[in-house]
Amino acid sequence: MIKKVHPKFNIPNYGAKQRGRVKNRWRKQMGEDNKKRIKKAFAGAEPTIGYKNPAQLSGIRANGRRIILVHNVDELRSAISAYSKNEIDITISGPVGRKKRIELTNLASSQGFNLTNGARK
Repeated sequence: MIKKVHPKFNIPNYGAKQRGRVKNRWRKQMGEDNKKRIKKAFAGAEPTIGYKNPAQLSGIRANGRRIILVHNVDELRSAISAYSKNEIDITISGPVGRKKRIELTNLASSQGFNLTNGARK
């Protein structure tokens, strides 16, 4: 199965020349006269339940692998033993320090697993 393709859900006026400070993110439109809220076609798409992917594809990246979040060496070893290297991508948790991150990176790469965020240099 392939994930559905959906449009970018931007707020109105995103990308307008005069509004450089409008960020590329979604906010529900609340204004009384807002054209996006009343679903005018020219205003762009709004996130709705119809864009949701099947449950089997939930949590799967574009490359077809799941992400496993690890915090320490024990979690990484259990993930390595439970999955093959073609099934998962490994992400090291953000608060993990440099020394442990280097250790986790070396262990994952020696086993042939793909890391989404390795050791920072």
